[in-house]
Amino acid sequence: MSLNLLSPSEIKSLSFLDSSKSNYSLNLLKFQGGLPLKRKEYRCTVAKRVHCSAQPPPPPAWPGRAVVEPGRKTWDGPKPISIIGSTGSIGTQTLDIVAENPDKFRIVALAAGSNVTLLADQVKAFKPQLVSVRDESLVKELKEALSDLEHKPEIIPGEQGIIEVARHPDAVTVVTGIVGCAGLKPTVAAIEAGKDIALANKETLIAGGPFVLPLAHKHNVKILPADSEHSAIFQCIQGLPEGALRRIILTASGGAFRDLPVEKLKNVTVADALKHPNWNMGKKITVDSATLFNKGLEVIEAHYLYGAAYDDIEIVIHPQSIIHSLVETQVSSLSLFSCYFFARFLTISSIFSGLICTSTIGMA
Repeated sequence: MSLNLLSPSEIKSLSFLDSSKSNYSLNLLKFQGGLPLKRKEYRCTVAKRVHCSAQPPPPPAWPGRAVVEPGRKTWDGPKPISIIGSTGSIGTQTLDIVAENPDKFRIVALAAGSNVTLLADQVKAFKPQLVSVRDESLVKELKEALSDLEHKPEIIPGEQGIIEVARHPDAVTVVTGIVGCAGLKPTVAAIEAGKDIALANKETLIAGGPFVLPLAHKHNVKILPADSEHSAIFQCIQGLPEGALRRIILTASGGAFRDLPVEKLKNVTVADALKHPNWNMGKKITVDSATLFNKGLEVIEAHYLYGAAYDDIEIVIHPQSIIHSLVETQVSSLSLFSCYFFARFLTISSIFSGLICTSTIGMA
């Protein structure tokens, strides 16, 4: 796959500038195969920065670069992991990886919502010390399903149980695959307990970024993106020098309605929205993909993770979903991440502390 790029003389730096004092034109960068990338050319009379808040922004999780920190390993043997949302898509993929690599990972705690049957199977397979089920009325059913186990785990139901799973004393990394703002409290508890976060719950940063990021810095905790676009960005910025990141480009499949004429949108149903053309995901994220609301959330998440100004984060529709994100540097080079086995690869990356170069598993 090749790129048709503009000449260096046509390219200007991007900045989040006062639109009332500037004008710009739009150029297009195009991948062969139909992936357009918009290029903004700014010609500004002043360089007055626009801020959305009077408060200074929180420190980003990864300020435009990812640097290996030797000596962070604090465990012996297989890496101990807790999973919040173990019966969901991220949770089950993580457990598949653990099952295939018992010499590298072990499960110490699991939290799930209401799928007791699957949770019981997971407990039997991975033998965690602690288990939580969100629906307290299902505790009896879970105990009955585990009655034949010789070594039974401790069971703590409800929100408190999820929090205890997140801050389990033996866990080094917590995979947060829970959906919605319900992931905020357990993530905060994990950070306060000094656990690294493999983050698949975007609401944690969207709803709590100004609080969560300073807390992570305070406790020397790493927030490693485990969802698609943001982990791709993380791979692309590894090795960049300070200040090298100019622009982030998020790709979007376009969702279920990407080829639907606008005049027909008034007649669509929930069932239509749930027919994603590329991926089999949970209902909420599939609907959010159909409306592109999910991509708006990802812009906010990218801002908090990498410290990029909102005006330096762009979205392009890429129906094939092969390229998952791109980054542009100050010298106008583009780095991209493409992978067919993407979600599985990113889960591997995040629980391996995020760095491909330290992983013994590669699927790119």
